[in-house]
Amino acid sequence: MNSINDKNNSDINRTLNINSKSGRGKQLLRWIVWLLIAIVAAFAVIKWGTGNTADKVEYKTETVQRGNLIVSVATTGTLQPTNQVEVGSELSGIIRTVEADYNDIVKVGQVLARLDTSRLEAQVQQSKASLEASIAKVRQVQATVKEAGLSLDRLKRVGELSGSRLSSQHDIDAAEATLERSLADETAARASVSQAEANLRIVQTDLSKAVIYSPIKGIVLKRSVEPGQTVAASLQAPVLFTLAEDLAKMELRVDVDEADVDKVKKDQKATFTVDGYPDRIFPAQITQVRFGSKIVSGVVTYETVLKVDNSDLSLRPGMTATASIVINRIENSVLIPNAALRFTPPAKDTETSPASSSIIGKLFPRPRRPQIKQKMESKADRKKSRVWTLKDGQLSEVPVMIGESDGIMTEVADGGIEPGMKVVIDTIRIGK
Repeated sequence: MNSINDKNNSDINRTLNINSKSGRGKQLLRWIVWLLIAIVAAFAVIKWGTGNTADKVEYKTETVQRGNLIVSVATTGTLQPTNQVEVGSELSGIIRTVEADYNDIVKVGQVLARLDTSRLEAQVQQSKASLEASIAKVRQVQATVKEAGLSLDRLKRVGELSGSRLSSQHDIDAAEATLERSLADETAARASVSQAEANLRIVQTDLSKAVIYSPIKGIVLKRSVEPGQTVAASLQAPVLFTLAEDLAKMELRVDVDEADVDKVKKDQKATFTVDGYPDRIFPAQITQVRFGSKIVSGVVTYETVLKVDNSDLSLRPGMTATASIVINRIENSVLIPNAALRFTPPAKDTETSPASSSIIGKLFPRPRRPQIKQKMESKADRKKSRVWTLKDGQLSEVPVMIGESDGIMTEVADGGIEPGMKVVIDTIRIGK
C-alpha cells in the first residue's frame, strides 16, 4: 500500500515538475489541495441551492360577519365645573380673618374673609370731617351773600329817596360786584360739599369691600389666603378663593382634531373614562363645538364641550378623561376585518430575474425589489377596494365598495361579499 502511494506521489511530482524533497514543492502542493477542496465546496453549495424548492405558502383567513358597527372619535380632555368663579380683593391690606375653608358649602352673600379696616375707618372719619367743614363753609358764604344783598338794596333805596345825592352810582356798582363775588363763593362752597360727599362715598365703599362675600352658591375649591397675610391689589385683583357653583353638573372639555371636527355635532352621545375609576364608563352629551381653533402639539384642534351628570359627586374638577364620541351607528351590515383590506398577495417566484438562477446569482443573491406602488386613487374612488378569497386553494380577487370603519371592522356597502365567506388577512410561509 505504501508503495502505491509513493508511486502516485512521484507521478504527481513528475507531472508538475516538482521535487518532493524540496520545501517549495510541498507548499505548492498544499495550495493546490486547498483550491480543489474550495471548488468542490462551491459546487456543493450551488447544487444545494438549485435543488432546494421554494417555501410553501398558506393563507390565514377570517369569516365575514353581519352585525352592528359603532363609529366613534376618540379624544382626551379635562373635567371642569359648569360655572367656576374666582373671588378676589380690590383692596390692598392685611387679612384679618378667613371664614371659609376647602370644600365648604357657601351661600350667596356669605362672608369668606375680612380685611383689617383700621386705616379705612380713619379715612371715613376724615372724609366726614371734610364734609362737615364744607357744609359750614356753605353756610358762611350764604350769610355773606345775604349781607351783600341787603347792602345793595339799602344803597338803591337811599339813592331813590335822595335823588342820587346820598349814594352815587359808583357805590351801587361796588355793592353789586360784592354780591356777585359772594354768590360765586357760594357756588364754590356747594361744589366743595359735593366733592366731600363723593370722597366719603368712595371711602365707605372701600370699607364695605374690606369684607369678601361669596357671589354664588356653591363649594370652595381653592383657598389661597391665610389670616395675617398681606394682599396687594396693584394691577389686578389677587385671587383669594375659587368657587364652583354646582358640581352635580359638570363639563368635559376635549380637543377634537381638525380631521374629525366635521363629523362632531351638537347633541351627539359620548362616553368617557377617568383614571380614578378605570372600570366605570360615564355618559356625556355634546353641547357645543366651538369655532375657535388652537394648536396642540402642532395639530390644529377645536374645543368641544360635553355635558356630564355628576349627581353622585364621584367626578372632580381637573380629572383627565378619555372620551369616545359616537358619530354614527350602522345596524345589520356586512362587516369585514380591516386586515383583509390591507392584505397584498405575495410576489410570484417566476417574477425573479434570470440573473438569480445563475451561479453568481446563487452565490450572491440580490435583495428583492419592492413592488411598484399603485397610483394615487382619486377622491371619488377612495371607497373602492378589494379583498381576496380562496377558491381551490388559489387566491381570488373580489372588488368591494367600503363604508364606515371603527378601526377594527369595516362596513361593506356593495360587492360580492356575503356573511360566512372567508377572506384572506395574512400569509404563512412553511419551508419544506
